[in-house]
Amino acid sequence: MHELGLQCDIVQQILTGFIDNEVRKAGFERVVVGLSGGVDSSLAAFLAAEALGPHNVWGILMPYRTSNPESVEHAMLVVKTLGIQSLSVDISPMVDAYFAAFPDADHVRRGNKMARERMTILFDHSARLGGLVLGTSNKTELLLGYGTLYGDMASAVNPLGDLYKTQVRQLARHVKVPTVIVEKQPSADLWAGQTDEAELGFTYEEVDRVLYLLVDHRYEVADLVAEGFDQRFVRAVHHKVQGSQYKRRLPVIAKVSSRTIDRDFRYPRDWGR
Repeated sequence: MHELGLQCDIVQQILTGFIDNEVRKAGFERVVVGLSGGVDSSLAAFLAAEALGPHNVWGILMPYRTSNPESVEHAMLVVKTLGIQSLSVDISPMVDAYFAAFPDADHVRRGNKMARERMTILFDHSARLGGLVLGTSNKTELLLGYGTLYGDMASAVNPLGDLYKTQVRQLARHVKVPTVIVEKQPSADLWAGQTDEAELGFTYEEVDRVLYLLVDHRYEVADLVAEGFDQRFVRAVHHKVQGSQYKRRLPVIAKVSSRTIDRDFRYPRDWGR
């Protein structure tokens, strides 16, 4: 669908400006990004290096013992291409120590634990280095709820959250993320052989077309079916978007005062900014 095409020069300028502005507005000069070797974190690192300078970007690699060695290779390719700072932390001892007490845990629980372990490492090094944690979740993942709450979905600033996965690939090609990273099968690498599209049951190209019309053009399910989309597929996507709304907002706060955080008290002007 041609509407998903980006004016990459303009989007690149918007996102690098966003990173620079938001990081400095918060009183910081650098960022910390979890490098998985995938296209999303690679693009985030490329944009941050342009916005802040490579010396102000730290790429943190956090492999698990079952991680694909290719993931580490690709993450290091980004580090070397950009000349950014890097650090590798093996999360196997921490994750395995926890699940020694819960040996029957399924792969979903284990994957969520890995994602949250990585989050705690990123925020610890955020404190150590004095840098904000840069988000890497894209619009497709956020809308589908395809991520771990307080895990890979946690960040201080997210430059990719309004780009669908297919648009992430477009922009990644434009800024010269290595082709081997852009074209490989997307995977959170949470367990051996895991791929995003196999787990979701559809391709990003397929679901992005539906999400774009549902969200950006406010189509109803019936409208999409009339356009020729499979009804079961559309309803499944619609259900995922509705069912994951809680992941896309701060915890709901019960209102008992005249000014409630994230309702009445949430604007920069409240503190003169």
